[in-house]
Amino acid sequence: MPQLPEPLERLISELSRLPGVGPKTAQRLAFHLLRADRHRAESLAQAIVDMKLRIGFCERCYNIAEGSLCAICSSARRDTTLLCVVESPLDVLAVERTSEFAGLYFVLNGVISPIDGVGPDQIHVPQLLDRVRGDGVAEVIVATDADIEGEATAVYLQRALAALGVQVTRPAHGLPVGGDLEYADELTLARAISGRRAF
Repeated sequence: MPQLPEPLERLISELSRLPGVGPKTAQRLAFHLLRADRHRAESLAQAIVDMKLRIGFCERCYNIAEGSLCAICSSARRDTTLLCVVESPLDVLAVERTSEFAGLYFVLNGVISPIDGVGPDQIHVPQLLDRVRGDGVAEVIVATDADIEGEATAVYLQRALAALGVQVTRPAHGLPVGGDLEYADELTLARAISGRRAF
């Protein structure tokens, strides 16, 4: 196979590191960008640079934020006694699309997975417990995925949070077992949130 120019090879290599992008897709994307006009390629590159410079994580809940607090933590209209714990910022977006939840969030940025060497300290569990202790939270909805790691994380959190005297709930069934929150449709997720059950 003929050797590609080094800048094109490097772009294909970088694109193939993205989740869900294999070598063939990376190659198609790179050749698409090669054919695109210079302005379009520069616009994409600038959007990536701007995102990395301007977007970070909320100091309070670890959701994505442009500044120290995310838009949800900054809102005065949210119920501060209700906290929904999720695995990732994509899960926040999924729950928000339902328009059923008016509380605040806490993003773990992962799940407990002993096989992968991920314990509670690597996924912001100590920060979650500190927040529940100090913020007047009455109920915590543990909305981790319904897979093995998500369930293990939920059980760990239920035990740790129950010791703090708060009500701990879990979204009602209706979410597919083994599925991810970010892929659930709005109706299923809305019913799961509104019909949550005690642990």
